[in-house]
Amino acid sequence: WDNADFSRGTGTTFYQEFLTLNSEKPPFIRDVEAKVRRYLRSSYSAAWTLKITWEKAPAYAARSDSRRTNTYQAVLTTDGFRSYVLILYQDGGMRWDYTQLPAANVLIGYT
Repeated sequence: WDNADFSRGTGTTFYQEFLTLNSEKPPFIRDVEAKVRRYLRSSYSAAWTLKITWEKAPAYAARSDSRRTNTYQAVLTTDGFRSYVLILYQDGGMRWDYTQLPAANVLIGYT
């Protein structure tokens, strides 16, 4: 729920789409399916998945300190009937210095 600021040339965003209907599933998709099965205790076979990665993202407003960046992902996946999103953070969680952010009420999550 906070803004990343790529205006100073630090960090990048990229995505990868996986169409897995009628094809052999790569290890990443098998891992996503295993996570959904484990967390929801149900069967799941992905037909489509989108992985979005924010790599070395600095917090808004970007400061010159590029050591306080975050790498995180949103993984959207569906079997055509049910859809899920996984929010994955690098080891160590959020690394932005919340005391330096414009807003004092910092949360990790999505709406």
